[in-house]
Amino acid sequence: MISLTPWVLRDRTFNWGQKTYLMGILNVTPDSFSDGGQFNSVASALQQARELAAVVDILDIGGQSTRPQAVEIDLETELERVIPVIKAIRQELTIPISIDTTRADVARDAIANGADLINDVSGGTYDPLMFTTAAQLGVPIILMHLRGTPKTMQQLTDYDDLIIDIMTALEQQIAAAIAAGVEHSKIAIDPGIGFAKTGPQNLEILKRLQTFQSIGCPILVGPSRKSFIGHILGKDNPQDRVWGTAAACCGAISGQVDILRVHDGAAMADVCRVADAIWREPREKTLLQ
Repeated sequence: MISLTPWVLRDRTFNWGQKTYLMGILNVTPDSFSDGGQFNSVASALQQARELAAVVDILDIGGQSTRPQAVEIDLETELERVIPVIKAIRQELTIPISIDTTRADVARDAIANGADLINDVSGGTYDPLMFTTAAQLGVPIILMHLRGTPKTMQQLTDYDDLIIDIMTALEQQIAAAIAAGVEHSKIAIDPGIGFAKTGPQNLEILKRLQTFQSIGCPILVGPSRKSFIGHILGKDNPQDRVWGTAAACCGAISGQVDILRVHDGAAMADVCRVADAIWREPREKTLLQ
């Protein structure tokens, strides 16, 4: 296993490989696929942040929905959604905050107001200034694999070799980020489950997740409540997919994922504790070998 440099974010150290870390989803949007409209006021978002912070390791705050067919909002609207929430959370909580955005200007303002890292679902492909901004700020960045836009991505699911094509695209973006001044040790990757992927392709990613370790970055996976789980279970309501999400998370943990991005913090925290006990080597045993 490749040894990865830990991340230190505020009062927490992320020692990759020792446990599964949880990123709690906080969508301050009216139209996200699972929880749109539930947390799009500062008061409701802050209450959800309190509940998530008790059980997760990072809060991921986003103001732009990336569900299929989502409409792109303008910069001012995105800032109006996320910055007041970040400010309110930071006044009360010390948990690391990730800003879920594809815009360098949003990333910069979010970090200035208390966020700690960038989660870019476009992998740095939408905004040419994202990598230089991340480098100037000196913060970690998560690069996700995506083709097209939320409006077009589900028509772009033809791959020569799914895993190799995803890895090649991620490696290209990592190289671009490093060329812009981002340290390799501050980059994490996300294969992009549900983004320009069919249901069977999502399952293939989960089955072959360990292959991505060769890239040499922490790996994030976001299966939470997604449609491929709903198709398997016959559940149209995303909020009815908690047990299916738990199974997907177990599959990801068996593949040595580092971070899981989830809606149901308390439930998935229990899942991670048991799955880690099954699939991860105890640190003491590793040190003795």
